[in-house]
Amino acid sequence: MYKEDYDHYRFDSRDGEDVYSKPVRAGKRTYFFDVKTTRGHKDYYLTITESKRRTNPDGSYTYDKHKIFLYKEDFEKFS
Repeated sequence: MYKEDYDHYRFDSRDGEDVYSKPVRAGKRTYFFDVKTTRGHKDYYLTITESKRRTNPDGSYTYDKHKIFLYKEDFEKFS
């Protein structure tokens, strides 16, 4: 998603403090489940990050990452 897809309040509050983090390995992918607080520490949200290691032609590695930000008002819709 792009910045314009978010309303400014929710987009600006994405850099919260970590409350809980759990990595889960699944084959070539690793998933990170992170609970964070909003900037004002008034609310919580969940980020789910998928990380997949890719081998470059020169033998070095890079990681493709995809991230979902899930706010509490969207939990029921998401499930």
